[in-house]
Amino acid sequence: MEQPPDIPAGLCRDCLTFLQASPRRCLSCGSPRVLTHNELFTLEIAHIDCDAFYAAVEKRDNPELRDKPVIVGGGKRGVVSTACYIARMHGVRSAMPMFKALKACPDAIVVKPNMEKYAQVGRDIRERMQALTPLVQPISIDEAFLDLSGTERLHKRPPAFVLAQLAQDIERDIGISVSVGLSYCKFLAKVASDLDKPRGFSVIGRKEALSFLKKQPVTTIWGVGKAFEKSLNRDGIRTIGQLQTMERADLVRRYGIMGDRLYFLSRGEDERRVNAGGAAKSVSSETTFNSDLSSYDDLVPVLRSLSEKVSARLKKGGIAGRSIVLKLKTRDFVTRTRNRQLPDATRLADRIFRVGTELLRRETDGTAFRLIGIGVADLSDDSRADPPDLVDIEARRRADAEAAIDKVREKFGRKAVETGYTFGRGRNARPQRDQK
Repeated sequence: MEQPPDIPAGLCRDCLTFLQASPRRCLSCGSPRVLTHNELFTLEIAHIDCDAFYAAVEKRDNPELRDKPVIVGGGKRGVVSTACYIARMHGVRSAMPMFKALKACPDAIVVKPNMEKYAQVGRDIRERMQALTPLVQPISIDEAFLDLSGTERLHKRPPAFVLAQLAQDIERDIGISVSVGLSYCKFLAKVASDLDKPRGFSVIGRKEALSFLKKQPVTTIWGVGKAFEKSLNRDGIRTIGQLQTMERADLVRRYGIMGDRLYFLSRGEDERRVNAGGAAKSVSSETTFNSDLSSYDDLVPVLRSLSEKVSARLKKGGIAGRSIVLKLKTRDFVTRTRNRQLPDATRLADRIFRVGTELLRRETDGTAFRLIGIGVADLSDDSRADPPDLVDIEARRRADAEAAIDKVREKFGRKAVETGYTFGRGRNARPQRDQK
């Protein structure tokens, strides 16, 4: 492995040789996977994203799936969690209803998600990232930002080299591939990691940022979803280049706080730091039904079970939240989200459930739902959670009863005690996804 030349111009991603020229193939091993960029060895902010993560883990564990289209999801009534790249060639996408995915790719093999296994793989990868820098900010189970500023003295190599070696190590030791984006800020590092998937390594430098962004659609900007894209399109704005010609005051006047984001990100300006202490913003649990439910009485036991799951995770994490969020999805995939702010934070299943039922009652108007979820947001530590309720004198008794149930479940398992809401009910639901 060669030392980097005084003025390096490139790096082979396979043999990790530094190159002074910019050849199409590595002069040492002949690999075409050569990285060349004028700022390659000065950029320090990275985004790493696992390629088709759930599907990649399943293919790793079952070699018979390697060359076949694989969809990880919840069966015919669920949605696609992840599709491998073979399935994607047929038009399958994440969050697509399963029936549409199987229509697009009838030969696909559907695998039920194994979140415990995926979480372990995610932890293994994160440990390798944290060995490179303490500044690792996980975004989800399969992606994270890294700030490698100042690590060159430690590793005796520039960040680009360290990241290329990390990608190699993950592929060799863990058995899945990742894509890397390298830039000077989080926004462009994230954009770069999506440019050349799978097994990609893309670089966006300061000098090219404006010209690169100019040609991109407005949806490239973080936070511009389908609804906001339509608003921008109605105003004649379709590319980031158009945003670059607009004044900040005009964008703020039109789009409020989002206008500020459009102004700065369209110019490649992103002051957000990589936050290693990035805690969860919410804790939630949701379920997709085997057949649609519309009755309040049928939905309540499911809601109770989900509330208990959320509560257990809050208690385990020593956190609580002030906002209760109810999520419903209709049979035609329209999502309804309802929330309520509490006067003080809670971690109790009883309180989460009671607020959830109040929100649910207003939505049970005969509409058939395929999914229900409950969550808690506005998180903080639980040191001041659930103070005595001077109005509801029964609240403390219910809290004491819940604490007693928790002790029994901790010793004998969750099914050791069930409430009247959940005992023998809710059989029509199957867990699909828990989110933090």
